[in-house]
Amino acid sequence: MDDAGWSYPARSRVKASEDEADVEAVLAGEIEAFERIVRRWQGPLVNLAWRFCRDRARAEEMAQEAFLRAYRALNRWRKDAAFSTWLFALATNLYRTELRRIPAWTVPLGEAAEARDPRPIDGGLEDQDRASAVRSAMLALPSKYREVLILFYFHDMDVGATARSLNLPEGTVKARLSRGREILRRKLPHWLGAPHMKEA
Repeated sequence: MDDAGWSYPARSRVKASEDEADVEAVLAGEIEAFERIVRRWQGPLVNLAWRFCRDRARAEEMAQEAFLRAYRALNRWRKDAAFSTWLFALATNLYRTELRRIPAWTVPLGEAAEARDPRPIDGGLEDQDRASAVRSAMLALPSKYREVLILFYFHDMDVGATARSLNLPEGTVKARLSRGREILRRKLPHWLGAPHMKEA
């Protein structure tokens, strides 16, 4: 179960052939096949939207709009990348546009909640505190850093997939990941040392 309350199978377990078959069926006139695409990717797209806006109702609306746009643009998927990569790129661009139009509520980075005592405590609360502090600090980052961190860490995309989703050069993604990590480590020095954040 993710932060937004959606549970879904890992993308690695989704067969690319299923997406391709359903897209071909839709393009051949079997509109019902798009329902399978929606069921397969609704959780991930709502979760991605929620990480951008932190509002479940708005996240669901944005994901619905992303599916509508994907349906209209299915014939533009050229199969040079996985369908999931194409879909996430489309959704990410929509979410970024929406948040520029109506920004999500955020707090200045300097006012983001400070991490509580980072020493180990029983019951797994340390991990919960760390996750909460990281989310709070990440939401306060400038959008250009927040976006690459969300895709790279929370959606487990590699640099190439992140770059394609944001329509950026890989070098730019690497630079923004590095700068974003640096800002977060300064904000949360006890919990975001090198061992806790994977490198690009």
